[in-house]
Amino acid sequence: MQFPLHLIYHFRMLNRLFFIKWFHTLIFFLMSACLFYILYAGVTKTFNWILLIAVIAIFIEGIALILNKWRCPLASLAEKYGAKKGSVTDIFLPAVVARNVFKVSIVLLTAGLVLLGIRYFIG
Repeated sequence: MQFPLHLIYHFRMLNRLFFIKWFHTLIFFLMSACLFYILYAGVTKTFNWILLIAVIAIFIEGIALILNKWRCPLASLAEKYGAKKGSVTDIFLPAVVARNVFKVSIVLLTAGLVLLGIRYFIG
């Protein structure tokens, strides 16, 4: 028995979409860890190479977003392979969490950087 070509094509697209969503979710958790480490470093006055890596990772993510008109490049790629456009179906997170990621991330990053600045310059 041979599968119809359109089903094989659809299956391949779903596999690609699954991998993109999985990778996007992995990147989300990595970036979240970086944000929380920046905040932790600000609270505990910790200045080390891990902090430097976390700041650089967030900076690179920010550049990628700016160059892509404040849209994650992986979201666009996921839509190309079947995720719904304009929704948060490009990542394995609850919709309410995915919709608010940028808002929460900006607050965490700002708080962490302000605390780092205070700890570095004032003590």
